[in-house]
Amino acid sequence: MKCPRCASTDDKVLESRQNKDGSSIRRRRQCLNCGYRFTSYEKIEEKPIIVIKKDGSEQPFDLRKVERGIRVSTEKLRISAETIDRLLNAVEDEVQEMAGHERRITSRDIGEATLRQLYKVSKVAYVRFAAVYREFNDLDKFIAEIENIASSVSS
Repeated sequence: MKCPRCASTDDKVLESRQNKDGSSIRRRRQCLNCGYRFTSYEKIEEKPIIVIKKDGSEQPFDLRKVERGIRVSTEKLRISAETIDRLLNAVEDEVQEMAGHERRITSRDIGEATLRQLYKVSKVAYVRFAAVYREFNDLDKFIAEIENIASSVSS
């Protein structure tokens, strides 16, 4: 580790402490050249999840995009912020699990995971999200989705 005072790379670790959740380690160090004491932190660097889009392009997973879609679909529906946060956490957990150790997932899988979670919270929000996500471009598709929900609720 490079000393912030003299730039020497010779140091010794005096003390190491893990944070509460075990995600990082704080190390107190002392430069062997000038004696200066300083702190360094180690943190696990996770490989980002890559989303494979419909057109074949790839981009890093961004939960904020899912959040925007959920917020639009739940607008004016009296769904609490806590419920939306739980829904987002459930979607994120499902995406993490589906991406697996390869850390790759399709945008379709993310959309379907979001729909599954929305369905549990609000059928109206589910239909709103599905209308955009599944690109309902005519009334028949919209009606078919609502009838599908109605038949599954009554069964």
